[in-house]
Amino acid sequence: MEKISKQTEQIMNERFGKDSVIALATVENGVPYVRNVNAYYENGAFYVITYGLSVKMRQIENSPVVAVAGEWFTAHGTGENLGYFGKHENAEISGKLKNVFAEWIDNGHNDFGDVNTCILRIRLTDGVLLSCGTRIEIDFTAR
Repeated sequence: MEKISKQTEQIMNERFGKDSVIALATVENGVPYVRNVNAYYENGAFYVITYGLSVKMRQIENSPVVAVAGEWFTAHGTGENLGYFGKHENAEISGKLKNVFAEWIDNGHNDFGDVNTCILRIRLTDGVLLSCGTRIEIDFTAR
């Protein structure tokens, strides 16, 4: 396993540095749960707008180790609730997410007046990326 190279980071940004659907797996009482989420990748992490009182967030609070899968990519990581979407500390990433998810962000699914509308950050630890017939094993912690 190697640290992420500039070429690998470029592939990750091309594939996931936009509105991307990924599978997110959590665990509760030894049972895996998987769901698709809209996500945005940046600098070794995926970002998701979600509801802080959802089942997935409860599961992540109890066991933050998660797995993700997307277009020819699988990885492990740690889920972290960054808190309310509208809080000052989240302004930079919130602005990026508003732009990336512009096509659907204001469709009524999200209530940005609700303090439980939060940002989930998935810090990747390790992963496997397939590109042009090559398998690239990535250590995201060795940045």
